[in-house]
Amino acid sequence: MARVRADVGVSRFGETPRRRRWLLVGIAALHLLGFWGLSRVQHLRQTVARVAPIVVRIVAPAEPPRPQPPVPTALPDMKAPTVPLIEPPVVAVAAAPAPAVVVAALPPPPPPAPVQAAPAPAPVALVVPPPAPPSIKRVPASAVRYIREPRTAVPLMSKRLRESGVVHLRVVVDVNGLPREITLAKSSGFARLDEQALQDMRSARFAPQTENGQAVEWEVIAPMSYELDR
Repeated sequence: MARVRADVGVSRFGETPRRRRWLLVGIAALHLLGFWGLSRVQHLRQTVARVAPIVVRIVAPAEPPRPQPPVPTALPDMKAPTVPLIEPPVVAVAAAPAPAVVVAALPPPPPPAPVQAAPAPAPVALVVPPPAPPSIKRVPASAVRYIREPRTAVPLMSKRLRESGVVHLRVVVDVNGLPREITLAKSSGFARLDEQALQDMRSARFAPQTENGQAVEWEVIAPMSYELDR
């Protein structure tokens, strides 16, 4: 009996350390598995946080409460007072009197103004025109005496163009025998010769003409011949 208990005790003491080792190994394995699982869960959360999109929601602000319309209060029933109608009194309007006719007396017409006699016309002074100047004495060309005869130079262009003719000039001579006025009386047919004759006559000097012993102005139609030399 004591032997059997001893064997049993031995078997118990022989199997207990082995079980403990396996139990410790199992507990360590469970801890390792738990730690590995926790690390994988943490890594998975970080991955999901990086991959998951960010959703932003705009929340509209809440509208303020609208004011409620005031509750109308019941007005008291007010009736307008009845006003009795009063008839207006009848007023009699007197007719306006007719205007009196006023006759205005017209003033007497003024006496006629005295008619004044027209003044006598002033005596008109008779203006006696001055005596007409004495007519210039006309002398024929044959009676003319030259103190210095006028020069007769044929212009060079007239010579080249073979222009010739006689120019008649009206010459008014003063009391000193100087030509006071020279005009063209009859043309030669060439304007160049006519102009040359007017210039040449200014160089002439005449002997004075007298009447009753006094020198007078006189005029003459003087011919001036411009002929070409052959």
